[in-house]
Amino acid sequence: MSDATPVRNVSDTARWVAIYRAMESERSDAIFNDPHARRLGGERGERIVREMPRGRSMAWPMIVRTAVMDEIVMRCIHEGARTVLNLAAGLDARPYRLDLPADLRWMHVDLPEMLAYFRDAMARETPQCKVEFHAVDLREADARRALFADAATTGPVLVITEGLLIYLEPDDVAALARDLHDVARARWWLSDLASPLLIKRFTKQWNKNLAAGNAPFRFAPAEGTSWFSPMGWREREFRSMWDESLRLQRTVPLAPLWVLLSKLQPREKRDAMRRMSGIVLMESVD
Repeated sequence: MSDATPVRNVSDTARWVAIYRAMESERSDAIFNDPHARRLGGERGERIVREMPRGRSMAWPMIVRTAVMDEIVMRCIHEGARTVLNLAAGLDARPYRLDLPADLRWMHVDLPEMLAYFRDAMARETPQCKVEFHAVDLREADARRALFADAATTGPVLVITEGLLIYLEPDDVAALARDLHDVARARWWLSDLASPLLIKRFTKQWNKNLAAGNAPFRFAPAEGTSWFSPMGWREREFRSMWDESLRLQRTVPLAPLWVLLSKLQPREKRDAMRRMSGIVLMESVD
């Protein structure tokens, strides 16, 4: 892939988002602190933020996603999660920066190259819990199921797929969902979820660059979380990215004006906008 392309592959999106976490962490009023993010994102991450259209101004959804997922992860652990299965974990440093139980099992899963990069960068850091590293291509069914069966031995299991599903084909998401339910026997599944409306909006801004790096947006079910019902999952909680951005005060410029204008729209349209993008916690249905 030519170096002229800011995003060379899906793994580069982890570097991109790490710089957004660094930007937030370096604020005097930061809503979370990731002291490792700037180093993990590196020059490649910095370049992506510089060269992607509206690269810096579009930090807010990733910052909001990080903060909300932090809250939900901690709550699920309080509710009894003993193993965290973090899929396509990328440069997620949560086991190093959150106040986690020392006996929590954290399974950090990614492709070999990204895993090696993360382990090397974090070699001198001490995690807050028991961290395991698993180099697994989730598209390989046998390897995926072996990993999930291992996770099931130390449940209850919380699964995280932050920033993953949107890059997968629907058939791949369905296979993943079935195996998380049937093989990992996961109790909770935490993810971000896009709608077709979000894909339509961001295709105009970013998809040319993402497609050039073989990382186009693909998965955005019109049915929302009900799409997962046949695979044994139901929505427990939906946190609208827009609503959470207002709560956390990390939102778009002129947000009060957008809030005012939205009140003039039909309720159905307002609801569709609220669910355009969100963080979802799903729970397993027996």
